[in-house]
Amino acid sequence: MSCTRLLKHLTVLCVEDEKTLAYLLKEVIGDKFYKFELAEDGEAGLQKSRELNPDIVITDITMPKMNGLKMAEAIRENNPATPIVVLSAYSKKEKFLNAIDIGIVKYFIKPFDPDELLDFLCSLAKKLDSAKVVKLIGPYSFNIKSEQLFKRWILVRLSKREAAFIANLLHNPNYFMSYANIKERLWPGIEISDERLRTFIKRLRQKTDKELVQNLSGQGYSLSVQ
Repeated sequence: MSCTRLLKHLTVLCVEDEKTLAYLLKEVIGDKFYKFELAEDGEAGLQKSRELNPDIVITDITMPKMNGLKMAEAIRENNPATPIVVLSAYSKKEKFLNAIDIGIVKYFIKPFDPDELLDFLCSLAKKLDSAKVVKLIGPYSFNIKSEQLFKRWILVRLSKREAAFIANLLHNPNYFMSYANIKERLWPGIEISDERLRTFIKRLRQKTDKELVQNLSGQGYSLSVQ
């Protein structure tokens, strides 16, 4: 998948109190992303990060109310895997070390080239995409975020319920769900017969592979994962 297509799936939060720079970044690279949201200080950035759950955070260090490193620490407490990129006029050694300590993935010294930032965000997008793809049996893989199944990287057309079924299995211990749990998750509030569930699984296997979903007799179904 091209970088342009990958970026279109990402939400970016840019926390920058220099309004001129913030709006410049939004104008120059913001339309490359699904969302490119701005916040003007650390407190507002932390609040927006909780609302948006962004894929990537870009932040200045020196800001009013809460500096960027403090904000990054707070974001890391709830979302330890979120990549955080720092933009700063500081080039002092202690600033770099503090940034490394809290897991900052990149440190850009102002002034910088927005295209250089965009190139780095492209590399991040590729890493994020590969991290959310789970390898299943044979030629199959599943993108957890988009809930899409691929066969040799060609999209397999599934119904929303079929895709949700695979996603739910991947989020359960040992990739297993009981019959009752499947019915409750996929048909909430509706009485579903065992025969209808078997028909649902049969149709999914017809679209994929009979070995992809395993029946544990009298218990439920499990997903075959490499």
